[in-house]
Amino acid sequence: MSEIKIDADAAREALKKLSPRLGLIIPGIIVLAGAFTSYFTVPTDSVAVVLRFGDTQRIAKPGLNFKWPFWFETKEIVPVDRLLKMEFGYGTKDAKNPFQHRPQEYYEEQSMITGDKNAAAVEWVIQYRISDPEAYLFKVRDPEETMRDAAESVMREVVGDRTVDEVITIGRESIATDALVKLQELVVEYKLGLKIESLQLKNVNPPREVQASFNEVNQAQQDKTKQINVAEGLYNKAIPKGKGEADQKISAAEGEKLQRVNEATGDAERFLALFEEYQKAPEITRQRLYLEKIKDVLPRLKNKFIMDGEASKPLPLLDLNNALNGKGGSR
Repeated sequence: MSEIKIDADAAREALKKLSPRLGLIIPGIIVLAGAFTSYFTVPTDSVAVVLRFGDTQRIAKPGLNFKWPFWFETKEIVPVDRLLKMEFGYGTKDAKNPFQHRPQEYYEEQSMITGDKNAAAVEWVIQYRISDPEAYLFKVRDPEETMRDAAESVMREVVGDRTVDEVITIGRESIATDALVKLQELVVEYKLGLKIESLQLKNVNPPREVQASFNEVNQAQQDKTKQINVAEGLYNKAIPKGKGEADQKISAAEGEKLQRVNEATGDAERFLALFEEYQKAPEITRQRLYLEKIKDVLPRLKNKFIMDGEASKPLPLLDLNNALNGKGGSR
């Protein structure tokens, strides 16, 4: 191996020549580094928490921002306007959020015990946002892991208060509502800096051994609901129609009632007027009434005969038919 010999005098001479240049290069490098580390860009869906020696100084908005260079001030980007989600018991492929699901824990997350000691496989999803960037960064070490554990605990509590029929069929909406309220209370209590936007149950199934039976029950429940809806539709259609017909008949009866009352009133008034005339001249009034009635009755008779009480057979003395018709004549 060959030895490398360094001439000390030559080295000292070279350093003397570089010394003036180093005095300019080093400050220049420091200035450039400071310039590059004094500005930063915040994405449109995020804010930046600017720290000075670990203490929060301000919240930087989206766009170009400036800070003290080097380690004097640092920044933490927080996506406050991004809608994030967590999936329990299942997972979406190519998820960008590292806290979105835990593939190795699908079975444990979805396996739950109901209030009547039955088993159910429950899958659900949570959508949330970061509402307080400073609390999100500094109040709890792992806020999303903490919320995930709290969400699983809350769901087990809510499912454990209901029967298996409620969990699988009719109680899904109330379960999601109660779990959302309880989970948001815990998130606020723990100061995680997060806000739950929605909680939705996905697939809720019974154990595989009784899957077919539960499907039949579910179908029967749907058929029942359909029949009820059909019956209510017919009811809502028939009731207005029946009410309209009833109102029509009542109106007709009222009209007939009014007509009969008016007719009876008119007859009574005519009778009173006639009775008054009768009191003034009974015989004349009786004779007039008799003649008016004969005039009304005779035209309705086809054959008319005048009988003599002492004769043995009818005497066709007068053709009353033609006489009443204005023709006159005798037989």
